[in-house]
Amino acid sequence: MIKIRVLSLNDLTPSMLNSFDRTQHTSRVLTYEKGEWQEKTDYFEDAWSPEEKRTITDHFYKTIESGGTVITAEDGPHIAGFAVLEPGLFGKTAVYQELSYLHTDRRKRGRGIGRRLFQKAKEEAGAAGAEKLYIGAHPATETQHFYRAMGCVPAKEINETIYLREVRDIQLETDL
Repeated sequence: MIKIRVLSLNDLTPSMLNSFDRTQHTSRVLTYEKGEWQEKTDYFEDAWSPEEKRTITDHFYKTIESGGTVITAEDGPHIAGFAVLEPGLFGKTAVYQELSYLHTDRRKRGRGIGRRLFQKAKEEAGAAGAEKLYIGAHPATETQHFYRAMGCVPAKEINETIYLREVRDIQLETDL
């Protein structure tokens, strides 16, 4: 049974993502150009090395220490998925909170874990005073279809810093 929970610093370990499989094979991407969605062919694979997993767990520490939120989906002792809400609000009227990570282990996809993590992230962002989630989302069609199914739309206000981290990502938002 999958358990969703918000982590504290005491819950974190450097090795907590060691068995997490981020692998994603992409063959089609969505782009949002001139107000229209376009699907294009593009082949690439995303997978995290042990060093990248450690960088992410280090980010978990920094996020919680600075007032952000780390949410996990746990299948026994294993992390089946996780979401990260960055600390603070931004935007012209400070209504956005960034959902910087939302990932489900490759072996656990298609079981509603991402949906549950997304819902919990919305609850936590609302409790932190946000009115909207902001997501710089991977352009893979599967990822974009997920976020659209979650009610996300192209962001009305682009956060330049988030956009510049990965210019291929689609900048999305959703109301809480």
